[in-house]
Amino acid sequence: MSLCSKSSYDLVIVGAGMVGASLACILDRMPLARPLSILLVESAPIDLDAPPAQPSFDARSTVLSYGTVSYLRELDMWDGLAVSAEPITHIHVSDQGRLGSVLMSSREQGVDALGHVIENRLLGSVFNRALAAAKHLETRSGVLVTGITPQQAGMQVTLGKGDASQVVDASLVVLAEGGRSGLCEKLGIHRVEQPYDQEAIIANVAFSVPHKNVAYERFTVNGPLALLPLPDMDGQHRAALVWTRKGGDAQALIALPENEFLDALQKEFGNRLGMFTRVGQRHSYPLKLVTAEEQVRPGLVLLGNVAHSLHPVAGQGFNLAFRDTMRLAAILAVAHDRGESPGAIDNLQLYLQQTITDQDRTAAFSDYMTQLFSTNHLAAVWLRKFGLFSIDLVMPLRRAFAKRAMGLGEPRVKLDTSTY
Repeated sequence: MSLCSKSSYDLVIVGAGMVGASLACILDRMPLARPLSILLVESAPIDLDAPPAQPSFDARSTVLSYGTVSYLRELDMWDGLAVSAEPITHIHVSDQGRLGSVLMSSREQGVDALGHVIENRLLGSVFNRALAAAKHLETRSGVLVTGITPQQAGMQVTLGKGDASQVVDASLVVLAEGGRSGLCEKLGIHRVEQPYDQEAIIANVAFSVPHKNVAYERFTVNGPLALLPLPDMDGQHRAALVWTRKGGDAQALIALPENEFLDALQKEFGNRLGMFTRVGQRHSYPLKLVTAEEQVRPGLVLLGNVAHSLHPVAGQGFNLAFRDTMRLAAILAVAHDRGESPGAIDNLQLYLQQTITDQDRTAAFSDYMTQLFSTNHLAAVWLRKFGLFSIDLVMPLRRAFAKRAMGLGEPRVKLDTSTY
């Protein structure tokens, strides 16, 4: 039994999560002289025609920066998200127990919102609809990639589902299956890990005072605490909580009864949102900075968390991956229109040159903020005070900080490849 319709593709994308689906949808929508043949493979079952999941207090969410939203608008994918996305009009940054804070506003930056918070189920639903409507894309779910073997030109990909298997050729394979990919190890690609000795507690919380579209980033000696505005539900004001604590502390907090957990959160965050009244399902995961030592090889690209995984302190993980995706899509489209192989190493090296500075700056920014604000060392305390006061008082510094948070720190990618 054949698992897909062809024996050869220009591009095989492994992983249909937000990053892999983004690349597939972008390439399908770009104005190419002739279409790329693309196979998107996902190990988990996907029903592209399934209606959106029902609203849930506990739905997980993602921050979309202003830059990401502007790309989604250009791709005609934002209208389906805008109605359910909660805008961030202000970002409030503070250091627990000390003077000094930063308040950035969308009005000051001349935009309608600094970013938006969108529930993952809605984001996934929009991408699934785009995949279902794609004209030059073949999506296969419930299919495993069991092997990737370099060939003289491109890669040979082995697919498996139950007792069935198939081998296909690809000019380029894009690994976008997340940070737990086992294919990197099979290919001999080493990933460098820098543990933070911290875990992120993820949950949705309710409180008594409307959030007024403010995103809060509060730094404590235990680590950063972020509250990201969500739409109200059943008369409850909601936000997505990302609470960073040391590993043992995180597990102890998750195990607390609801009222004790809320008391601990109240003590850490303060009363800016009134009283916390509810916490939903609590989850945690260990935090570490992960970077792949190789992101490109002839016929191979790593994209998303498999290439780099950041601390969530600045909410930049998906937004960085989306910018990487846009750059890769533009380079592949130009190469394809020129009759060049998508997997040619010269083109992949060009992609890496264009994106590595953004990756390094974004990772360094997240890592620096984490290290600086997770200690009570006197020098760090004074540096934090000076930094927050300076950013809040000096307009150019505040604009530069906001520009980085909005995902506008790097040149914009042009979707119209005829201008290259």
